[in-house]
Amino acid sequence: MNNASKFTAISPTAYADTLGRTQVMDMGIRELWPRIPRLAGPAYTVRCPAGDNLMLHAAIYRATPGSVIVVQAGDVDYAVAGGNVCAIAQNRGIAGFVVDGVIRDVAEVREARFPVFARGVMPVPGQKKQLGTLNQPIVCGGVQVSPGDMVVADEEGIAVIPAAQQEAVWQAAQQRSDADAAQSLTDWEASHRAKVAQALQSLGFTEADSAL
Repeated sequence: MNNASKFTAISPTAYADTLGRTQVMDMGIRELWPRIPRLAGPAYTVRCPAGDNLMLHAAIYRATPGSVIVVQAGDVDYAVAGGNVCAIAQNRGIAGFVVDGVIRDVAEVREARFPVFARGVMPVPGQKKQLGTLNQPIVCGGVQVSPGDMVVADEEGIAVIPAAQQEAVWQAAQQRSDADAAQSLTDWEASHRAKVAQALQSLGFTEADSAL
């Protein structure tokens, strides 16, 4: 199992339990076609100025196969990529895109089954007149993403695992997943009921309060 496959095997929810809120992108960045298979890979980061897509188009020829291209776009008024760009990226072995911005030609992208997570779709393309950055730290979905960070995305959300913490976070998430899988719903309910009761009691809740 290669490194990305190892991370793909675990849901972003398990990583979120370990990482906390700061490493999970906001809910506005979502899968752009239904039932996208879980996406995982090291980040190749891109920053595009508002209204311009040059740097993303440059990135598809520079990112290594298996990479997830993660984009800090400057706005949601102009598409940073379309069907041909996604097709070329797919042909070059790019695992998928995570875009804090918008794309276009989503029907083509869906038909090709290329994984794209973004804020939405806009038919108007950006221009290619300004430089941004490639493979430098960016902010995407409210999370700082550095080159080589592991990005895991599916319908549950998008987790970003800092490169220096990848193995420790994976092990913690795997242990959490294994424990959940080994526990029956009956056992989970009993534990959950006890935790809820304890939390209510610690806050001074009484059954009389439930009648209010």
